[in-house]
Amino acid sequence: MFALKDMIPGEKATVKQLLSSGTIRRRFLDIGLTENTEVECVGKSPAGDPSAYLIRGAVIAIRSEDSKDILVC
Repeated sequence: MFALKDMIPGEKATVKQLLSSGTIRRRFLDIGLTENTEVECVGKSPAGDPSAYLIRGAVIAIRSEDSKDILVC
């Protein structure tokens, strides 16, 4: 397992665990970022933060600070 922030553009993975808590966890759950959800990294900003991920048909930008708490494999 590795953190979502470590994915490279074009790579696909499956969410295994959400380590975040509070409002950011609720936000992830609201956008469908739950266990066993497939995600694809579709790009990174030129500075490397945030990164864009395809989640359940929608492209969502997530900051590295937040994506470090999402474990995928």
